[in-house]
Amino acid sequence: MHVQSLVTSALVVLAQGTASVLALPAASESASAPLEPRSNSLFDFSTYSTPEAATCSNPIVRKEWRTLNPLEKLSFIAAVMCMQIVPARTGSVYAGAKARYDDYQALHIRMTDYVHFNGIFIPWHRYMLHMFETDLRNVCGYQGGIPYWDWTLDATSEANVLKSPIFDSFLGFGGNGPYIADTSSFPAEWKTNVPIPGRQGGGCITTGPFAWRQIPMGPANHTDYTPHCLRRDISPWLITQTGNASMLQFVMNATNFWDLDHRSEGLALNVKGMTIHAAGHIGVGGEIGEMANTYSSPGDPLFWVHHSQIDRVWDSWQRKDWANRKTDIGGPDTMWAYPYNYFGDIPYQNITLNSDLVYPQMANSIKVSQVMDTKGGPLCYTYDKSA
Repeated sequence: MHVQSLVTSALVVLAQGTASVLALPAASESASAPLEPRSNSLFDFSTYSTPEAATCSNPIVRKEWRTLNPLEKLSFIAAVMCMQIVPARTGSVYAGAKARYDDYQALHIRMTDYVHFNGIFIPWHRYMLHMFETDLRNVCGYQGGIPYWDWTLDATSEANVLKSPIFDSFLGFGGNGPYIADTSSFPAEWKTNVPIPGRQGGGCITTGPFAWRQIPMGPANHTDYTPHCLRRDISPWLITQTGNASMLQFVMNATNFWDLDHRSEGLALNVKGMTIHAAGHIGVGGEIGEMANTYSSPGDPLFWVHHSQIDRVWDSWQRKDWANRKTDIGGPDTMWAYPYNYFGDIPYQNITLNSDLVYPQMANSIKVSQVMDTKGGPLCYTYDKSA
């Protein structure tokens, strides 16, 4: 079966609104599945450059999830499912990587300690999203851009969070897992370092297109093959606190990139210090959900629409003062260095436009300067509206 045929078949299954998504082959079967990706070469820098990148005359438009029509939503879901079936490229390096989708989870696990709680965080994820978006389009025939989840539209009340279209069981990503009151029996590496107020789940999700899938790696900092279900532990309360319009404005009021990054990633390692990055990760992942795990969070497809929103915030902030902010970068090059020195002071240097963004086994490293403009360098996309 050709990849395009697979996507078409997935759309038909989804359109029927049945649980027959389970009929799709599991990731472990992908090596023998008669799929024919459009390109089998190891990715390099040019692979991820869109044809329009030189002039970017026709940028991909990323849109908010609820503005997509049903076919557009199903097309994105089908493309993600396709990525979860097409064979991995990094399986010889990462034992848990069985499908193309897993390449990205493995990459994130491998790089987490180098690209979080430092100045590299936002630009590194920008290019990772571009890579994933390019695969969705070139490998799985997707026609659009990665949608974004504007949590401010849902964070007006806890009831609205739970009713968000993003959690729809048919035209969304599925909802919460069953409530698990006592999480003490779970391994420490699965859990957040602080209790999460208002959490309402913790079990394996049972609705939506991804309830069928076993996540092959994680939770936590390893890439061994450890298949497990997708857990969500949604805290509607936390999303209302960290993803609301006032919190977004707090981030947008940053006067330089260093401050923007700090306000986005969080001000402290406690609930009170959580901000917009935590809205999607801890708000959805709670204490024991995949999204709450710093390392393995891409195992939940909500990762992509959440980080598309984080990237949109940066782009919107840049466009408010483009002349100055198109080159405004800063922050420590080392995880847990100031202003994230929660465990004591450690040496660091400020990142610059010449700092490297590294994607082992996936793409050649590039410079921060090459991802400062969503419509320049190797990038060619935009957002339908500013944050």
